[in-house]
Amino acid sequence: MQADGFSLYSLIGLETAADPAFVLDGTPVSRAEFSLKIDQTAAWLAAQGIGKGDVVAVWLVNRIEWVALLFAAARLGAVIAAVNTRYRSAEVAHLLKVSGARLMVMEAAFRAIDFAAILADVSRADVPALQRLAVVGADAISAQWPCVRFDAFDKACPPASLPHGGDVDLPVLLYTTSGTTKGPKLVAHSQRTLATHAASVAGALQLSPQRHSLLAMLPFCGTFGMTSLLAFIAAGATLHVLDAFEAEPALKMLSAHRITHVFGSDEMFRRILALTDAPRLFPHAEICGFAAFQPGWRELAADAEARGVPLFGLYGSSEVQALFSISRASDAFADRIEGGGWSMSPEAKVRVRDTETGELAAAGASGEIEISAPSRFLGYFNNPEATRDAITPDGFFRTGDIGHLRGDGSFVYETRAGDAMRLGGFLVAPGEIEDELKSCPGIADAQVVAVDLKGQARCVAFVISAAAPPPQDALTAHLRERLAGYKIPARIYVVDAFPVTDSANGVKIQRARLRAMAMERIAAE
Repeated sequence: MQADGFSLYSLIGLETAADPAFVLDGTPVSRAEFSLKIDQTAAWLAAQGIGKGDVVAVWLVNRIEWVALLFAAARLGAVIAAVNTRYRSAEVAHLLKVSGARLMVMEAAFRAIDFAAILADVSRADVPALQRLAVVGADAISAQWPCVRFDAFDKACPPASLPHGGDVDLPVLLYTTSGTTKGPKLVAHSQRTLATHAASVAGALQLSPQRHSLLAMLPFCGTFGMTSLLAFIAAGATLHVLDAFEAEPALKMLSAHRITHVFGSDEMFRRILALTDAPRLFPHAEICGFAAFQPGWRELAADAEARGVPLFGLYGSSEVQALFSISRASDAFADRIEGGGWSMSPEAKVRVRDTETGELAAAGASGEIEISAPSRFLGYFNNPEATRDAITPDGFFRTGDIGHLRGDGSFVYETRAGDAMRLGGFLVAPGEIEDELKSCPGIADAQVVAVDLKGQARCVAFVISAAAPPPQDALTAHLRERLAGYKIPARIYVVDAFPVTDSANGVKIQRARLRAMAMERIAAE
């Protein structure tokens, strides 16, 4: 069904929109140019045999090609699978296998990341659906797959007969997310869920095309970066884009341009503020929205406030999209910096369920946050069982997050429930790292926990050896070839057995005891 008001394409038709639409590495892209690039990319994808329901993996840094691919896929009814640029071979292989991607558009290399070398460690037999690669700025980079150059923007204007919109309720974008399962799940969103949430964010923040602009410093491959991108496209405001976050260029852009909005992690803002002693920063900034992943975020927020950087607490997830909620300028400072706040959409509903009794909790009582909203995902791609487990009978998403309601209608995010770890700003399942450790010769079993190490969330591994265990350097080197850097354990300890508890439901690993053991050993060092 076609409903243009809910299509991604409907976001770019604002008559009062500012020009340029984007500024990438100092190069402006007008709205007319952006629209042309979408058309060119749609024609290029169609020439590659991509049509309705086909999945295209996108493994790119922040560039105009990324955005054009998403809008072009929506036009054709195809699906984009977003590949985290920090992924390594095991993670890339998992995403390609689960998504069934036929084509992957990718970088050849970017700064210290050799994408081609990472892909070389992916076996073609493990990802049978992948037919070819399209490389930005390079030709053949792989001996395993046919390669073409991504040259969509060099092509002539496409014929008018191409499809225009697709079904707004079918999947169009897949994010990766980890819970407590072995590998990342793929969170499916439609044009409707993306476009309606983008419009809600633009409306809730009262974004003006001529008065507001965004510094896009978060990766487009994640919901945090993509949601803010789409919201400012919907508002018709200009986006200044960093291809990948670095504190120094971010500081320069915030200082040199009339940037009014920027979103990021607490660590991003910490790095930016550390570069300067200036007492008053970013005079045009209205909202600096942040998600707190590291210890000491309250102290960071106080320092930022004293220097004229207004931090606002946020809440979101891949399943309900980032910027799901935000605090308000009228809130007291201590409340404004808390994660949570008020939902961007007036149609969203938030409730809290007591994890012990299963009953809905009253205001002030902590429990699991459940959400019903137009921004809610369609489900986990090709994983109906996980989808059923995540959705209540009446349609609320079980977030796995702990928080409480306030009496004024807002809510507060407190912590993540369960075993999932927040590392490097990403939610990581221990099983991802544990399985890679157990694949090493000499390792019989492994457990991974997160700890606070010098103010940063890091993971520590405990392993049981089957024979003479390999040196820690060898284990670490193996993991670095397979996993993103933020998943590499800071320490790997060999133990005879894991602490366990016998219960009616079986033997359970005492993960709290493992965390305590990790901190004790680190302190002893």
